[in-house]
Amino acid sequence: MPEFWVASGHHLTRLDNAGRMTVTDELILAWLARPEVLPPPEACAAERTLHKRLMDQPRAKVSDMELIALQDPDARENWRFLLTLRDRLIAAGTVENGYAQIVQDGITLPVVFMSQLVQLILRNALDGCDDPQVLRAAECFFRPQRSHIQNDTLFLADEELVQLLEQEMHSSPLTAMLSGGIDGLDVLSADNDWTYWSRSDAHTMVLNFGGDAAARAGMATAIAGYLRHMLGLDCTVTAQASADNIDLRWFVGLDQAGTAIGNALWNKQPMPATLVGLFRLDIADHSRVTPDLRGQPIWLFLGLGADGAVRIKPQNLLTGLPLAAPVLN
Repeated sequence: MPEFWVASGHHLTRLDNAGRMTVTDELILAWLARPEVLPPPEACAAERTLHKRLMDQPRAKVSDMELIALQDPDARENWRFLLTLRDRLIAAGTVENGYAQIVQDGITLPVVFMSQLVQLILRNALDGCDDPQVLRAAECFFRPQRSHIQNDTLFLADEELVQLLEQEMHSSPLTAMLSGGIDGLDVLSADNDWTYWSRSDAHTMVLNFGGDAAARAGMATAIAGYLRHMLGLDCTVTAQASADNIDLRWFVGLDQAGTAIGNALWNKQPMPATLVGLFRLDIADHSRVTPDLRGQPIWLFLGLGADGAVRIKPQNLLTGLPLAAPVLN
């Protein structure tokens, strides 16, 4: 089976009997090497000392006095975030349980750390997946996407990559023209999906979300895999072609725009944003659902932000479902 998302750090974890990832020293060391944490050349002696101590003892306790001694307030804040993440995951026993508790308790961590956790969890949940459409769609869970409309069809490209291309266009228009810019990126299809494996960490393939049913089906499969892994739900997720005539008993917004769309439909108001994805979630075990909604579909809305971006909030799937016992782990 081809490898994918090596940067997630999945290879640095070990699985427990339930298939969840235990927090290893190797994983913590990888986080200590992140650019947000690695002391820059101008870092104070206290920061360099702290980093060296944790590189030698990744689980060592860090006192408030050690953090207060850091001269750079931004570095101090980054270290607090990282240590909160580390300690929460270690206390929870697994990455999945720690992430669930962070979401449940409303702990605020930088987006970059939360996205790293989601990628790691999805890498584990989708281990063995051999469908590049599923994996490329799953990237939307932890990497914001920029919309691109061509011939009335919605394409999704990695936002960070698009920003780099836009910077290149401004700094060197000739180079950008020769490379093709955004239009020069490969759109994932049955003809080139074999190339996904060699560049999954580069996030350079565009998702034909509006014109390829396989892309939307891939998103549905990724959602179902995430819910099975995190909540143990035996469920089916299917992509829908239209929001007309749906029996809206319960919905979850997959992003902020999707939540706004669901609220508008619920209140029979005009849509405040563009609906780009609609999915039907059916939970097989009705006992997992609140009595008033057993046997009823749950609708998942994905919208397009005002800035043309898609930013999925996977935590909404953990906290927004009408489960009879809403336990995340």
